[in-house]
Amino acid sequence: MLYPPDRLVAAQLATAAAGLDALLVTPGSDLRYLTGYHAHVLERLTCLVLPAHGEATLIVPRLERPAAEASPAPATGVRIVDHADGSDPYPLVLKALGGQVGSVGLSDRMWAMHALALRDALPGARQRLASEVLAPLRMRKSPAEVAALREAAAAIDAVHARMGDWLRPGRTEADVGADIAAAIRGAGHATVDFVIVASGPNGASPHHETSARVVEAGDPVVVDIGGTMPSGYCSDSTRTYAVGRPPSDFIAYYDVLHAAQVASVAAVAPGVRAGSVDAAARDAIAAAGYGEAFLHRTGHGIGLDGHEDPYIVAGSELELSEGMAFSIEPGIYLAGRHGARIEDIVVVTATGVERLNTIPTDLVTL
Repeated sequence: MLYPPDRLVAAQLATAAAGLDALLVTPGSDLRYLTGYHAHVLERLTCLVLPAHGEATLIVPRLERPAAEASPAPATGVRIVDHADGSDPYPLVLKALGGQVGSVGLSDRMWAMHALALRDALPGARQRLASEVLAPLRMRKSPAEVAALREAAAAIDAVHARMGDWLRPGRTEADVGADIAAAIRGAGHATVDFVIVASGPNGASPHHETSARVVEAGDPVVVDIGGTMPSGYCSDSTRTYAVGRPPSDFIAYYDVLHAAQVASVAAVAPGVRAGSVDAAARDAIAAAGYGEAFLHRTGHGIGLDGHEDPYIVAGSELELSEGMAFSIEPGIYLAGRHGARIEDIVVVTATGVERLNTIPTDLVTL
């Protein structure tokens, strides 16, 4: 079950342990995580009021009440209260809390207009980030969540397996990207979240998307793609392709990158620090003389968000534990020339690591 009622209980216990009186959660992944309700982000207030002790209340615009009632939220034990257009919904939050409170945790991505209105409605309450409570809970995926991520990984793997159908000389990055986007949906995703097709010198820009550049024979091409499945859980995978024979200097550093990515995946295990996993990739790349060309962290968590905790970054003292899911994606980027990145989603198991993306990471020449 992806949205079990005990999540609310766990969140309430963690809220109390953090010294907060309540969480105030507006639309986004935290609300989906706690209740299964995928609410619209609107100027009208939608807010889960989750006190450390007592009943949870979901405050929604009246026109959104049918959607809230059709969601998994009622099955989690949440009471639904609505408000009409033109009325002030913020006193409903105070009422759901049973009066003034000393401190509340707000959704990290709450709109400022709602955060400021809640500050006025609860003038005595100190505002903190809800992620203080929810990030540690969300980092450790349940077996059902891991299964959803495994399904997402298989779906995006199926798209990479077809890259030879679209990626060839004479086509623009944009044309290739459009074909990939259609295939992402065809593989079972509900939405296409991003498509990066970075050919030749564009591959040196990690977040290049697509352009009118025509793919040329011999180009290395970085393809980083992902989407969201009907379950709400995300995919994200990068492979680097060679369209014909690539430059010899590219082949040399791709071998370095491949070994670094393999070493970083192998370093994942319960009790290992996130910074050590980053170091397994970074040290190997630096030793080969490409340290300055590795421009970003080694990985990011994934789940209901494409980027979430934990972050696999240099210096992180976070100890990995069973159920944490994240990317391993070192890269080497040579400005004005080309670049490469290899990305898998992995999950920490009781004894080590599972790669959720199962397609090979060797350089594919098309």
